[in-house]
Amino acid sequence: MEKILDIITAKMQQAFVDAGYDASFGRVTVSNRPDLCEYQCNGALSAAKTYKCAPIQIAKAVVEKLDEGDYSLVEAVMPGFINLKLSDSFLQNYLEAMRTAPDFGVEKVGAGKTIVVDYGGPNVAKPLHIGHLRSAIIGEAMKRLHKFMGYNAIGDIHLGDWGLQMGLIITELQERQPDLPYFDPDFEGEYPAEAPFTISELEEIYPAASAKKKEDPDFADRAHTATFELQQGRRGYRAIWEHIMRLSVADMTRIYDNLDVHFESWLGESDADPYIPAMVQDLKDRGLAVQSEGAWVVPVAEETDKKEIPPMILVKSDGSAIYATTDLATMVQRMQDFKPDKMLYLTDKRQALHFEQVFRAARKSGIVAADTELEHVGFGTMNGKDGKPFKTREGGVMRLERLIAEMTDFVRAKVVENQIVSPDEVEETTAKIALAALKYGDLSNQPTKDYVFDMDRFAAFEGNTGPYILYTIVRVKSIIAKYGQYKHLSIQAPANQYAKDLMLAITKFGPALESALKSSAPNLICAYIYELAGAVNKFYHETRILGEEDEQKKAGYIALIGLAKDILEACISILGFSAPEKM
Repeated sequence: MEKILDIITAKMQQAFVDAGYDASFGRVTVSNRPDLCEYQCNGALSAAKTYKCAPIQIAKAVVEKLDEGDYSLVEAVMPGFINLKLSDSFLQNYLEAMRTAPDFGVEKVGAGKTIVVDYGGPNVAKPLHIGHLRSAIIGEAMKRLHKFMGYNAIGDIHLGDWGLQMGLIITELQERQPDLPYFDPDFEGEYPAEAPFTISELEEIYPAASAKKKEDPDFADRAHTATFELQQGRRGYRAIWEHIMRLSVADMTRIYDNLDVHFESWLGESDADPYIPAMVQDLKDRGLAVQSEGAWVVPVAEETDKKEIPPMILVKSDGSAIYATTDLATMVQRMQDFKPDKMLYLTDKRQALHFEQVFRAARKSGIVAADTELEHVGFGTMNGKDGKPFKTREGGVMRLERLIAEMTDFVRAKVVENQIVSPDEVEETTAKIALAALKYGDLSNQPTKDYVFDMDRFAAFEGNTGPYILYTIVRVKSIIAKYGQYKHLSIQAPANQYAKDLMLAITKFGPALESALKSSAPNLICAYIYELAGAVNKFYHETRILGEEDEQKKAGYIALIGLAKDILEACISILGFSAPEKM
C-alpha cells in the first residue's frame, strides 16, 4: 500500500508539471509547523532560481493545479511555501484501506529475501549475564521486524562452544573425578547418559578452572592439549562436550524463553569448524592470505581508508584459529545452508573493527555473494545510575536471570499494591508488564548509545515506558469489550480534531517501520507507538465514546480506536512483548 507522503508527493509533482515546471520540485514533507499545516512543499523556492521568477508566483500557479478534494487546506504563503491539510474524506478512505489490507498495507520490502540475524553469542558452560541482554532484545526485535517486512528471517544464536573454555572444563573435571570413563583412552563401552555434573556445578567448574589457568602453567598446558584433542575428535572428550552442550542449551533456552527470545538456528563455532581447513587452504592457494611474523593474515586495507585497518588474522603463529577465522567459516556455512541476501550481526560496539575486517575479507575472497548485504549493529552499554556499567549490589556482574527476577518482583509489588488485577491473574499480568518495562526501557534508546538502567522509570505507568503503552492498549480493550465486535466496523470521517490527529498518527505506521528497518533502529518504533498512544489517550479524554448517542458515530469511534489498538499490538509484538487483558 502506497504511503501518504508518496501519494501526495506524486500529486504535487504532477501539479508542478501541469503548471509548467519540473516535477523534481514537487517534493512534499511532513510539516515542521503542525500548528499551521500537516504537510508542506518548499519546491517553489528552489524553482524560482531556475525559472527566474518570484517563488510565490510559482507556488500559486501550482496550488491552482491541485485537486482541492484531497485537502481541507491548500494554500500558497509567502515567500513561496505550499501548505497542505488532508481532507476528511482522503483520510477516511486511506485508513479504511489500511484497516482492510493484510498487515495494514505495509509494503513487504523483504519479500523473497532471506536474512540471517546473528544476535546471541553466549559461551556455553557460563551463565547468561546482563551483557547478553541488549544483544538478545535488540536482535529479537530486528529479526521480528524483518519478518514482518516480508523477509525469511533466521535468528542464529552463534554459540561459543568450541574454544579453550571446553579444554579448561575437561581438565578441571579430570582433576576432580579422574576415574570417570571419559578419561580412559582404552574405554570402548557406552558413556553414561547422565552428565557427571549439574548445570550449577558446571557454572562453578569453569571459573575455578579459569582462575587455575592463570596460576598454574602446567594446568594451562593440559587445558590447551585437551582443547586440541577435543577438536581432533577424542571420543571421551566429545562425550563430555555433548553433556556440556545439552545442559547449557537447556538452561539458555529456559532463560531466553522468559525473555520471549527465540532462535531458529542453534549453531555455534563447532558447526563452523569443519569448514575452516578448506577455507584457509583456499585463501592461501589464491594468495589472499599471506604470512606475517609466522601467522597467516588477510590484508583488508583499502586506498580510501582514512584510518588504519589492520590485516585480519586468519591463523595464529601457533597454528590455531581465532574468532575471525570462525566468523569467516560461519559465513561459508551460511551461504551454503541459507543463501542469505543479508547477514546482520548484533554485538557490543567495541567489536566494530573486528567485523569490518571480517566483512572485508569475506568480500575480497568471494565467500559472500557480491550482492549479499553485511551489517554490524554495535550497541552501547547498559549503565547503572552512577553512569558506570551496571553491577549487582555486591559489585559483580549480574546474571540475566537475576535481572529479570528483580524487575518482575518490582512490578509484582506495584500490581499487588494497586490491586490492578485479581489474585489469580497477578503472575501472568506481572510477567507481561515486567517484560514490557525491561524491553521497552532498552529498545527506546538508540542501539549505539549507552543508557542508564532505571527500574523506577522503566516500570512507571506514565511517560515514555512499556507499561504506559500496555495501559493504553488495555484501556482500548476495555472499551471494545463493553461495545462488542469491532473488526467489521468501517472507518468514518474524523468527527473532531482529536480524531483527525489520531488518524494522522495511524498513517505513520508503515513509514515508521521502514525507517526502523533502514536504520536498524527499533527505537524509532518505540518513538512511533509513544506518539500513537498519546493520540489515542487524547482522543479518549476529549471524546465521549461509549456515551455517544448517535450509534453510527459511536461505531466510527470504535473502528478508529480498534485500528489504533491493532497497530499498537502489532508494534509491541515486533518489539518482543505483549499486552495483558487487564491493568
